[in-house]
Amino acid sequence: METTLIKALQLIAALSLLVIVHEFGHYMFARIFGMRVSRFYLFFNYKFSLLKYIPREGKLLLLSPSDDKALVTLKVGKPHPASEDKPGKASWRDTVYGIGWIPLGGYCQIAGMIDETQDKASLSEVAEPWEFRSKPAYQRLMVMLGGVIMNFVLAVVIYAGIAFYWGESHINFRDVTEGFDFVPAAQSAGFRNGDIPVEADGKDIGSSFAILDIVEAKEVKVLRNGTDTVSIALPEDFIFNVSDAGGFMAMRVPVIVKSLAAGDPAIKAGVQEGDRFIAVNGVSTPSYTEFSRELIERAGQSTEFAVERNGEVVNLEATPTEDGKLGIGLKLPTEVYPVQYVRYGLLESIPKGIANGSETMGNYVGSLKYLFTKRGAESLGGFGAIGSMFPSAWNWLSFWETVAFLSIILAFMNVIPIPALDGGHVMFLLWEMVTRRKPSDKFLEYAQMAGMFFLLALLLYANGNDLYRFFIK
Repeated sequence: METTLIKALQLIAALSLLVIVHEFGHYMFARIFGMRVSRFYLFFNYKFSLLKYIPREGKLLLLSPSDDKALVTLKVGKPHPASEDKPGKASWRDTVYGIGWIPLGGYCQIAGMIDETQDKASLSEVAEPWEFRSKPAYQRLMVMLGGVIMNFVLAVVIYAGIAFYWGESHINFRDVTEGFDFVPAAQSAGFRNGDIPVEADGKDIGSSFAILDIVEAKEVKVLRNGTDTVSIALPEDFIFNVSDAGGFMAMRVPVIVKSLAAGDPAIKAGVQEGDRFIAVNGVSTPSYTEFSRELIERAGQSTEFAVERNGEVVNLEATPTEDGKLGIGLKLPTEVYPVQYVRYGLLESIPKGIANGSETMGNYVGSLKYLFTKRGAESLGGFGAIGSMFPSAWNWLSFWETVAFLSIILAFMNVIPIPALDGGHVMFLLWEMVTRRKPSDKFLEYAQMAGMFFLLALLLYANGNDLYRFFIK
């Protein structure tokens, strides 16, 4: 329950930030070009708003069903009637800023624009100079691209911030002397526990940054038994197989004692910090994978252990607990294998952020080819799948890495030329700029409706997949 709550809080925080930044992109360009923005909302406010700020009236409304009713009304500054402004000019005070109660996105309602917030019937016959439809096509195009631009900029800023604050650290695959453990789907393709991937389709594999290169490759070369190079031909659906398994491979770590718990079997047997367990009851245990399996099998039984201490082998005897524990804390992979660190200064982090953002965008776009297959459609997920991307415990580095990735996804998905998405508006605007003919408001209204129905069906399908995988599969 606690894990689910932490993931949910991270999801809401991330989506809130992404929505605000995306809608601010539309708002910013609309204001630059003198358009009036009627409403700027985080989340949807069907018949009710949690919070609402009306600058014209100098009021802040809490729990408000309408613009003149609220459970709590606070005065914030003085009223600024529109009559005080210059005729025909739009102001930031024309906008009602608020937070809705349906956490499925947000919106920026721009006057004179046919979108999910208004249709042709809501527009007056005569276009006002501060309306979206009165502006040149290039200005309307920039307004529609504003959200996508800001989401990509946000991702770049986050990646730059990560590079500056945390830098980069990784363990080269070749330095993982014990190799890796592979999920059954990977073993069926030819991988063996202990293998070390070194090459994918002729490209050298350095570290975990190359996981996508491995699962998308046609041929992967691995080091087996430390010296033998083995080629593995991967099936076309390999990426789906390992995705269904929830991963691909995990680093094998030697069992080296970092700490001991007083009163537990290990300390009674004479185990010392720094000892490396190399065998349990005569069975070799080069990594924790074999070690944990042997402990469980020998639970509650007197067992012989061989440990390596200062270059010598020492034999000990201990009785694991009923749940297969000895009472030892182990060294982490970063404490066992050499870690490569790269630090970035403030100016160095900026091009690094741009490079990471561009590379992430390229990898994501490249992976979309799998979406148009049967397995790809079945793997499509909704809010549950997005929430599962966050760590089960709050970790700022993981959180920001996930937010940056989601910002890239949101930027690209919104530019797809589907009516009701920004890309649909961009498509019609480009048509207008090329042909010098503007689509009729009626056509745009029908296109908007069709796009909304399609997106709603896609939303139901994706979240239905989440429910199917959670309750049935």
